[in-house]
Amino acid sequence: MMDGDAYILELTPSIDALPAAEWDRLAGTANPFVSHAFLKALEDGGATGGDSGWDPMHLVLRDAEGRMTAAMPHYLKHHSYGEYIFDHSWANAFTRAGGDYYPKMLSAIPFTPATGPRFLTGDATPEMAARLRTALADGMTQYLGRLNLSSAHINFLPEADTAPLAAEGWMIRSSIQFHWHNDGYETFDDFLAALSSRKRKNIRKERRTVAEAGVRLLRLSGDDISPAHIDDFFRFYMSTIDRKWGGAYLTREVFHHLRDSMADSMLLVMAEYDGRIIGGALNFIGEDTLFGRNWGADIDIPCLHFEACYYQAIEFAIERRLPVVEAGAQGFHKVQRGYMPVTTRSAHWIGHDGFRAAVERFLEAESRGIDAEKNAIEIEASPFRKA
Repeated sequence: MMDGDAYILELTPSIDALPAAEWDRLAGTANPFVSHAFLKALEDGGATGGDSGWDPMHLVLRDAEGRMTAAMPHYLKHHSYGEYIFDHSWANAFTRAGGDYYPKMLSAIPFTPATGPRFLTGDATPEMAARLRTALADGMTQYLGRLNLSSAHINFLPEADTAPLAAEGWMIRSSIQFHWHNDGYETFDDFLAALSSRKRKNIRKERRTVAEAGVRLLRLSGDDISPAHIDDFFRFYMSTIDRKWGGAYLTREVFHHLRDSMADSMLLVMAEYDGRIIGGALNFIGEDTLFGRNWGADIDIPCLHFEACYYQAIEFAIERRLPVVEAGAQGFHKVQRGYMPVTTRSAHWIGHDGFRAAVERFLEAESRGIDAEKNAIEIEASPFRKA
């Protein structure tokens, strides 16, 4: 109940059950990952739902007339894979104490460690958006009790949402990613000029190594991305999974659904060698950020990963005047290539009082370590010229 108007909170077991136009009206256009099309591609392609461990339970807030006024991408999780905010140690501790950590509630974009809106409120005024956010967060904790679940989590949410959630009793956790920031560069050489001489020479050497190997980089978007390109890229994606002994979260069908529904928001950097495509990097284009997501290659060519994933992304961002390139989770090696540490945030609600206290102590210690690591990288490892 807000200002005398009744708001109804519901759990929706499929994004398909929600009209795309209504969802996207609330989600906006700045971040491609909260779009109806992206979430639908994951569901239709089998990456979520079924036996994936990601049961869609999207939260929707409706007014008294049944209109959608706010929403959250939301899942019932049966494991902690594909989140990139690691709570396996919490799950193990809770299980050893005799509890059931899974299933848990999670608001996140599956397999996508990118900060973005989680409380979708459309063009609501700031005051109304704050109240809708509170209603959605309270709804999560209410459902937690009704369903007798251990915990609720909101991953990679914007900094502006953390203080209000903390005031309502949510615990805030910090992590580090590495992002490139466009300092008004007109060309790639302008960016290089901002680096120390040694780092500048190293990047030029890496780019020259790829060019001299006979590799040509192609940037594809929209109608230029063909089904054959998607099949090639899926092969690269699987080769990376095989080399890392990881799990293939995404299916071939997911990538084809993404191409069919949102190719204009995709940037596919493909590497051509000896007349054939041998590697590629997939990015998504937001209003102010280029998001790097997946990469792979058939053959190992020195420095190709850096060129396809980092330098091509920087060039594209400069050309499009995008302020940020977000190159995904982890990767200290990104620092010497101009990607600096930034803080990412998640929010957590633990239902069990004793376990909550233990997690709070853990987060306090972890936060000090995160801050110290970020400061040390900025001071000691920055590739940029000293002022």
